[in-house]
Amino acid sequence: MTGRLDTPVTAETVVDPDYPVTPVPRHARRSFFSIAVVLLGFTVFTPTMLAGASLGAAFDLSQLVLVILIGSAVLGTYVAFMGWVGARSGLTTVVMSRYTFGTGGAKLASILLGGTQIGWYGVVVGTIGDLTAQAFGWESWGARAAVMIVTSALMCVTACYGYRGMYWVSLVSTPLILVLAVWVLVKSLEQVGGWAGLAAVAPTTSMSLAVAVTTVVGTFVSAGTQSPNWTRFARTGRQAVLACVIGFLVGNGLMIFFGAVGAMTTGEGDFVLVLFNMGLIGWGLFLLFGNLWKSNADTAYAFGVAGAELFDRPRKLPFVVAGSVIGTVFALTGVHNHLVDYLVLLGVFIPPLGGVIIGDFLLRWRGGVPEGQATQVVRWQNVAAYVVASLAAWASSHFAFGVPPVIGILLAVALAVGLGLADRGAAAIGRE
Repeated sequence: MTGRLDTPVTAETVVDPDYPVTPVPRHARRSFFSIAVVLLGFTVFTPTMLAGASLGAAFDLSQLVLVILIGSAVLGTYVAFMGWVGARSGLTTVVMSRYTFGTGGAKLASILLGGTQIGWYGVVVGTIGDLTAQAFGWESWGARAAVMIVTSALMCVTACYGYRGMYWVSLVSTPLILVLAVWVLVKSLEQVGGWAGLAAVAPTTSMSLAVAVTTVVGTFVSAGTQSPNWTRFARTGRQAVLACVIGFLVGNGLMIFFGAVGAMTTGEGDFVLVLFNMGLIGWGLFLLFGNLWKSNADTAYAFGVAGAELFDRPRKLPFVVAGSVIGTVFALTGVHNHLVDYLVLLGVFIPPLGGVIIGDFLLRWRGGVPEGQATQVVRWQNVAAYVVASLAAWASSHFAFGVPPVIGILLAVALAVGLGLADRGAAAIGRE
């Protein structure tokens, strides 16, 4: 089988040192610590606390912990599997889609993953503008717009530096942000008499278990589906799995919990606003900018490599810039005011895509990347598997049965394997 990770990659075939459309060679692989820092920096993310706030208002403490554990376990397991595939193949998610969906069918993945990340980029930029204006009491739309544009430019530049830029920003800011978040958690608990007081707080709204778990999964399922964009730099699959668990199960779960506790104790789900209310505007802005800068740089990187695959170009830079501009326009029009609905949407339609890739990987190319099979324009059986699994996940969400992301992932894996085996059997009969 061709296309293994030790295949030579020359300067003529790779222009971008981040290898957006080719396997990452062994000499460019990074340490476990480096991968873990980048993924943890990605998921220690302020808007995740906003999702946590919606959960904190709808559940008591024991129910809340259960919801976060279930959602984080689903997200962490799924992302760890995707990360393992990325380390084994050395490819980004959208390039792997060429083998799973065909060279033409992969464009669906690039549009879906790149487009949702542009939308998420807009959510983050808009959140920065609104919270900064609130901190300083600015009323004018122009002031908010100026903050959005300037911060978007900084995030875009960081993403243009690729993996190296994201690593250094994450290494510096993530530990400080976690220490500050824990400190505010302690202060919040003091307001309700500790954990016993927190356990006595009654819900003020209602939410079904399925919607709650989907909200947890939706916080990072789109980004998690693209975890191979970073784990492809890992030296082993085991390191990639552990780094994903640290980032997406532990890091993301903690941020949801922090946001939920903030909502239960202070009426605010975002620790930045908690800090503002404490009069600590400087620390609040530090948390805001440091946190969102590094996370959104990763987001810009993700839609940059998706654009490189979509237009079959060896460089991500033009697509990082173009996507940042589009995302900023979204922010200026208020996309961030629809966060929870957006997360539920991501939790329905993104997981089946990764599920099909996982199923196809297990069936056909665990030993190496099947380059010879990337000439097929559309692999209809896998496209059909994605469509059916997505419809099932949507029905689960719409009619309130089961957990949509779990249904979408498991059905997608099963259909990819089942339809693939049927196609293999038909081909064998045809050769007889």
